[in-house]
Amino acid sequence: MTPTRWLTRDELGKAARGATGLLQVAPDASSAWPLDAADHAAALGLTARALAAAGVGDRDRVVVALGEPAGALWAAAGAEAAAASASVGPRGRMRLHHALKSLGATTLVITPTGAMDFLSRLHLEFLLDPLDLGLRHLVLVGEIASRRTLSHLAGEFEAGVTEVYANPYSGGALAWRDSDTAPLTPLAGGLLGLASLDKDSPFEGSGGLAELVLTPSAHSALGDAVIRTGQVAQVGDAAEIPAPSHTVGDHVLIRGVWLSLPRIEKALAKIDGVSHWDLAIARQGTLDSATLRVSFNRQSLIGNPMWRSRIEQSMSALTPIKLGVEVSGEVAETARPGTVSDARGHHLGRDRTAIAH
Repeated sequence: MTPTRWLTRDELGKAARGATGLLQVAPDASSAWPLDAADHAAALGLTARALAAAGVGDRDRVVVALGEPAGALWAAAGAEAAAASASVGPRGRMRLHHALKSLGATTLVITPTGAMDFLSRLHLEFLLDPLDLGLRHLVLVGEIASRRTLSHLAGEFEAGVTEVYANPYSGGALAWRDSDTAPLTPLAGGLLGLASLDKDSPFEGSGGLAELVLTPSAHSALGDAVIRTGQVAQVGDAAEIPAPSHTVGDHVLIRGVWLSLPRIEKALAKIDGVSHWDLAIARQGTLDSATLRVSFNRQSLIGNPMWRSRIEQSMSALTPIKLGVEVSGEVAETARPGTVSDARGHHLGRDRTAIAH
């Protein structure tokens, strides 16, 4: 019997060169989730089942406002579960409003912060009543939602609101819940579990932090693997799988997209004079914001627009997430490792073992 493999996002990325079939690739190519025909059919089936759990039926019309690789998969699943389905992408709230009206949508699939931002713009910029859209279902996917997001959206749209936990690599649905405080209800047995942070073993007992892991035993290429998601939950009842409230490891989740910290390190190491960087993440309004705060080791670089431009261009080449760049006015001669300051309280750190203890 082949020993069980424990894989992380980086290890899925390293295996991408030899992977075959349809590859669900992260926006920054940090991971690739392979799907043969049977795997793809299974992912579609689970995602269609999630829509059904949210109340979507054959008289509904679905609009998906998610990025790739999730957008196309959810739109295809919507076509199976509903009368019509379309993917319009995550950008442009006025465009989204136009698409919802034009397509006669009754169901919107979107990230939690995307839904809150859309609601805010309806009220403050477009001066429109959310009820005029006639949405019956909102399905939230791909982020750690702020408190009371589900109940707030349900009241504003007078619609059923369901949060779906999706595979963070493929975007396909795995579990769901219909309230901010409920545990996750898996869509099928044996696909989702909890693992210890400090060792490659299932989480035991109750209470404490555990990492959500994928256990795709029927998957054509990953059936012998346990895949760490980088998402952490506070465990209460050992029999339940709670929704994630934190992230851990070398990737942080911003606006539904995973950002690689080692790739930031590698890019900035090529720019002469950078002595330290801090990735500051916040959710002060409806959306996440991220700012890269950089320190230089000599005064001549602090006000140099070319050096600042090099950093901005390096970051835009790494990720579709817009990162602001701030340069410290103080010289930092001693080099220090990069850090993450997450005002949202989501990212616990890069070292799983240290967090466990």
